[in-house]
Amino acid sequence: MPENQKQEQGQNQSQNSPAVQAAIEGELRLLAPEVRSSPELMGALLHPEFSEIGASGRRWDREAIIAALAEQSEPGNRPITTSRMRGVQLADDLVHLTFDTDDNGRTAHRSSLWRLTRKGWLLWFHQGTLFDDETSPSA
Repeated sequence: MPENQKQEQGQNQSQNSPAVQAAIEGELRLLAPEVRSSPELMGALLHPEFSEIGASGRRWDREAIIAALAEQSEPGNRPITTSRMRGVQLADDLVHLTFDTDDNGRTAHRSSLWRLTRKGWLLWFHQGTLFDDETSPSA
């Protein structure tokens, strides 16, 4: 089998691995309004060493992001939607996800690292970068 086909086959297997699926499920839970507004539910999905570089450029730690999301009393006009969700298992205990979000017209490219712990898969790092839907490449 040619090397490029082997690489593609490996990527497809990684995309469908139980680890990648668990990370995707966790990521989608984090976007649910009932989870975002609950410090307990958010905290259950974030690694103790969690950090984020937000789409605004602000750096967040675990406590700060939990508090900020809990303070948001009203959700947007519609739920946050995702597209182009892809994942790859980088190691037995590490998954990288990339995807786009639309939060009431505010679009961002997103990247997350999920780590396997004794408590299951937890979000360890997240970064968002704003983009204009009309100028973003579709690749």
